[in-house]
Amino acid sequence: MIPRTFPPAPGWSPDGHRIKSEIDYSRGPQKTWVYGGLRVRDGQQVTMTASSRNSAFYQQFLKRIETANPTGNIYVITDNLSSHNSLSTRTWLEDHPRIRHVFIPVGACWLNLQEGWWRIFRKTALAGQSFAGPAEIDHATRLATTQLNKRARPWVWGRPPPPTRQLRRRYVYTERGIEH
Repeated sequence: MIPRTFPPAPGWSPDGHRIKSEIDYSRGPQKTWVYGGLRVRDGQQVTMTASSRNSAFYQQFLKRIETANPTGNIYVITDNLSSHNSLSTRTWLEDHPRIRHVFIPVGACWLNLQEGWWRIFRKTALAGQSFAGPAEIDHATRLATTQLNKRARPWVWGRPPPPTRQLRRRYVYTERGIEH
């Protein structure tokens, strides 16, 4: 150890000990939840922000999904969150027979195609950003959804097959040796 000939860094006390302070992990009183839905056949998305994750906001989100898909049955593949299976949500679903819930098994989120989309959405909308409030999160969500919908493609589970490799030279083996 060499004695210090300069003042300590701002995070250290004059006697060389780290300054301790209480760590605050809370998000504050203003929380924002992002609901998202992916239509697998063409890659179109529906998103919505809400101040709470409850049955009322979930039902509003289902209305948006129903509006975005005016014809045919709608199968919502979802996890087992209480707002997805609450009495008020089940009652609401009775009045909207086109929407059907399919619950994924507990602990098997990898079965949901939406999980891969969430990674892309978070990277597009939220990564590296600092938001001052719910209005900015809502704006970023709407902007990212619009951008992703412009370049949407059908959603395929798994990776695409690797491209076939084109050989530069083709060798033919003969009795006399190798010919090009």
